[in-house]
Amino acid sequence: MPERRLHGCFGTVLGLALAVLTAMLLGRALSACDIGVNGAANGTFLIVLFIPSLWGLLTLGWVMVGVLLGRQALLHALALMVVLPALCWCAVSFFWGSATYECPSGVPPWWPGFLPAPGF
Repeated sequence: MPERRLHGCFGTVLGLALAVLTAMLLGRALSACDIGVNGAANGTFLIVLFIPSLWGLLTLGWVMVGVLLGRQALLHALALMVVLPALCWCAVSFFWGSATYECPSGVPPWWPGFLPAPGF
């Protein structure tokens, strides 16, 4: 039983870390492209709504992968490596801004060219 508790704690901490990093990425993109009302409103949205919601989704994703795959360690790890970043990518894509004067293509200037820009 202690290993399950440790596994759950690790999933919760990893989910929080991914949620904060995703919020930082989205905040930088919103700021670079001058999207939203102002920096305070964007920051409040990210801290109060975005991070807790994404944290809950990531924790739910962690639990669902664990329930579906059980004790198959390698498959479980590979599934987590796919599911958790995919959830983060979808969250960023949902709130990614459109084209603005600062970002005519809708992508910040610092975004690496080899990565596709988020968005649906």
